[in-house]
Amino acid sequence: METHNTEDTTTFHNRLNMEELSKNISKIKAEIGKVIVGQEKMIEHLIAALLSNGHVLIEGVPGVAKTITAKLLAKTIAIDFSRIQFTPDLMPSDILGTSVFNIKNSEFEYKKGPIFSNFVLIDEINRSPAKTQAALFEVMEERQITMDGKRYAMEYPFLVIATQNPIEHEGTYRLPEAQLDRFLFKIEVGYPNLEQEIAIVQNQHETKTADKTEVVNAVISADQLLQYQKLIQDILVDKQLIEYIAKIVHHTRENPFLYLGASPRASLALLSASKAFAGIKGRDFVTPEDIKEASFAVLRHRVIVSPEREMEGLNADEIIRQILDGIEIPR
Repeated sequence: METHNTEDTTTFHNRLNMEELSKNISKIKAEIGKVIVGQEKMIEHLIAALLSNGHVLIEGVPGVAKTITAKLLAKTIAIDFSRIQFTPDLMPSDILGTSVFNIKNSEFEYKKGPIFSNFVLIDEINRSPAKTQAALFEVMEERQITMDGKRYAMEYPFLVIATQNPIEHEGTYRLPEAQLDRFLFKIEVGYPNLEQEIAIVQNQHETKTADKTEVVNAVISADQLLQYQKLIQDILVDKQLIEYIAKIVHHTRENPFLYLGASPRASLALLSASKAFAGIKGRDFVTPEDIKEASFAVLRHRVIVSPEREMEGLNADEIIRQILDGIEIPR
């Protein structure tokens, strides 16, 4: 896959002014980099989701910095943060809130739950049963909650970052397909390499503060984030690239190795994510490489590998790669 560095942006003549966005993205990465060593791909995908106004599911074994990275990203923006630990006994009311009878005025009052925040981190989302997971359907899709016939809109911005462990299955519940489809990205996080591991240990040895998040400062405000999201929406996408996106998603529905292909929501997600990756690289136009880079995180949780192929060890990423290799890249 072709990669781009910040020096490449000097050769582009942008219609849009991407300078401030690029500068602040670099600042966000630098702030997170005070604590996190490596995991550049996860950080870039999280920033892309932020610019696309999309939710993220992070999957990885314990100890690979899923939760701390999400918390650090939230701290680089001057917004409210809330963390919810999902457990088997968690009830929908523990997330959304509940109506409480007020003796003084003899009326029920709605006490808002922890979901009412700008940046919501849900740890181990697959620990709670379907009834609790279903409580997130409306709020993730429509950014509102309906309680006792009344509509409560979420304050802008509203972003859900959820984590789950792919290895441990005891006491966990598979996320419904409708729930998975509400996540813009599914990011898979692996182990660091040897050099990164040495740097992690060295960083821990040299750190004197108990709370690592103390060293991270806010870089942008909620208003700036809204401005950047609008800027990303204006990024140019050639008609041939729109057709390329549609072909990729359409091929998931015709692939014999897949039991379930991606829905039109995946096409829209791929469009938004590709614009975000272009913006992160300082460009105001999308390239085929942006679409390819976004395809795995956008599609891997929206397709289901056929049982026969799964038994052979084939996974979603390998099939997505085959689909990308089989489609002519527009130039």
